[in-house]
Amino acid sequence: MPRTTTLECPGCPPLRALTFDALVIEARSKEGGAAKVVDRWGDPDSSKCVLAASMVDRKQDPLLAVARKNGTIEVLNPLNGHLRFAISNVSDTGNRPEDDAISGLHLFASNKLDSGSGSCTLLTCTTKGNTSMRSFVDISSPDLVSSGSTNTWDVCKSGNILFSKVDGSENHAIFGGKGVEVNVWDLNECTKIWTAKSPPKNSLGIFTPSWFTSATFLSKDDHRKFVAGTNSHQVRLYDISAQRRPVISFDFRETPIKAVAEDLDGCTVYVGNGSGDLSAFDIRTGKLLGSFLGKCSGSIRSIARHPELPVVASCGLDSYLRLWDVKTRQLLSAVFLKQHLVSVVFDSTFTGEDAVGSTRDTTVEGAETANEFENGDGQETQPVKRKKSSKEKKAKKESKKKNRSNETSTEDEGTKKLKKSK
Repeated sequence: MPRTTTLECPGCPPLRALTFDALVIEARSKEGGAAKVVDRWGDPDSSKCVLAASMVDRKQDPLLAVARKNGTIEVLNPLNGHLRFAISNVSDTGNRPEDDAISGLHLFASNKLDSGSGSCTLLTCTTKGNTSMRSFVDISSPDLVSSGSTNTWDVCKSGNILFSKVDGSENHAIFGGKGVEVNVWDLNECTKIWTAKSPPKNSLGIFTPSWFTSATFLSKDDHRKFVAGTNSHQVRLYDISAQRRPVISFDFRETPIKAVAEDLDGCTVYVGNGSGDLSAFDIRTGKLLGSFLGKCSGSIRSIARHPELPVVASCGLDSYLRLWDVKTRQLLSAVFLKQHLVSVVFDSTFTGEDAVGSTRDTTVEGAETANEFENGDGQETQPVKRKKSSKEKKAKKESKKKNRSNETSTEDEGTKKLKKSK
């Protein structure tokens, strides 16, 4: 049974979030209001569902990259969903996209590979470990887009890559997956600089094979510390400058860890698992700070921390986008989006002035007011007679009756006075 709460959602501050799967869905919220769906980009198609997404969150020329199931990578305008350009990640060897799907995607905010201005750089990684970093120039026009420099390498010889994560400086990346120990790569040199060591056998002599499901860097300024979640419901903190095995490791509930995200303070992490549990931990000690209680009933696949507001977003297979308060861990708003969700990102440049319906409602009201006085030729139109409602008719009849009764009463009083005077 899903966990429920009797507390009412107080609403969330003005924000804008994008969620991904079969469709790209844009959700906004007003001050103290509930988040609502304001736009959907694309038509439902299971062959084009989104596997990974990355966004360059900036005021000038923001970009959004999505990797689809059919092997297509699209770079979109995150403000309106317009396609900037699209490329195919299918190799010339004849492998089908479903045999080697994209498991990791990152869109660089800075220009890599000496590509210059008016360009972008993409980092992609497939489940078999085929990684490439490609630059594209002249992205202002889809007809003029051309490929620039390209670097390709393999991050694993066996196993399946399930995730990749790039640090804040965009110089290092983490890779890991099923049968693949987490490893850190230098993106400038395309070389591996660190690999984790498998944990020892337990007291019963049983060895647990490596199966990492997600990871995140603990701080944007330090690539040496990162947190990883495993399929055996463990949360591990690694420090590549200290040792190859975890510095801290603890269990979280009884289902696999599916998503981890860091907080802005550099010591708090948010962990979501396959049964819909979302909690905050102090990664320095492994202490549970608290759980986010709400109507979660499905696996959590993505967690995002707003870069400015004290809000955390989570989404997953129960088709809900949920917004939580960081301090109280209370549910602020929830939106049902009618599809399985695999990723969510925030648009930090969104302000309350662009809230849902503010401009649209004003425009409609202004148009209706103008149409009452002018037609299409700019001439005045005749006023249209409005039919009175039944309530107005009844009120009018009652007022007439009252007037008649008042008149009769005044007449009776006048006749009585005349009789007395006589």
